[in-house]
Amino acid sequence: MSGDVRGPEAGPAGGPAGPAEGSPAGVPEGPGEGAPLTAQVEAVLFVAERPVSVSELARLLRVSPDSVEDAVAGLERRLAGGGLTLQRHADALQVVTHPRVAGPVQRFLGLEMSSRLSPAALETLAIVAYRQPVTRAQIEVLRGVNVDGVLGNLVTRGLVEEVGRLDAVGRPILYGTTFEFLRAFGLRRLEDLPPAGELGGPAPARSLEGEQTERLGAGDDAGEAGLPEALGHPAGDALP
Repeated sequence: MSGDVRGPEAGPAGGPAGPAEGSPAGVPEGPGEGAPLTAQVEAVLFVAERPVSVSELARLLRVSPDSVEDAVAGLERRLAGGGLTLQRHADALQVVTHPRVAGPVQRFLGLEMSSRLSPAALETLAIVAYRQPVTRAQIEVLRGVNVDGVLGNLVTRGLVEEVGRLDAVGRPILYGTTFEFLRAFGLRRLEDLPPAGELGGPAPARSLEGEQTERLGAGDDAGEAGLPEALGHPAGDALP
């Protein structure tokens, strides 16, 4: 019988197979690299002790960032309804326990929920969450009081962090929320925040760089009455 007959491992013209798709030439696949990409992404994020960026995953797994994004979408579907969830902050990803199983996990780890945020801290955190990136001065315009101490407390707790500098005189620090913020309020990503209009009734508006902005939430303690309640945490609820 004539013809070019090749086995599954044969390369062009019956020669040896080339490198696997996504692997650099001359670099053999390691154990487990033949597993589905979604499984590889899940495994890396599961053992990672820190958030991992899409670009870092792409380099590690020797695939394109678009392929990683497709795998991440598949992983989100796989984790839906389970005890783990995928959190995303900008380009960084992390697999964490789902808020629905927080109780048994905390009991197993012996964690105590004894640290509470004050109403002032909750209001400031709400402003950062919905206005980020935002400067200390912009927060003070909305709150009408000095927030140095409160903002420093939120940074110490890991709920707020410096994310850049405003291109203005003095280059003031810009603040935004962190991965710890997402975890504390049971969010997968910032896009899961409820619309600001759902946080309560209208409140007095104050000017922020010429724009009329409503204080988040309702009443004098907007953050306390708005953000935690909307996220499923009663005002003053304990945060880890």
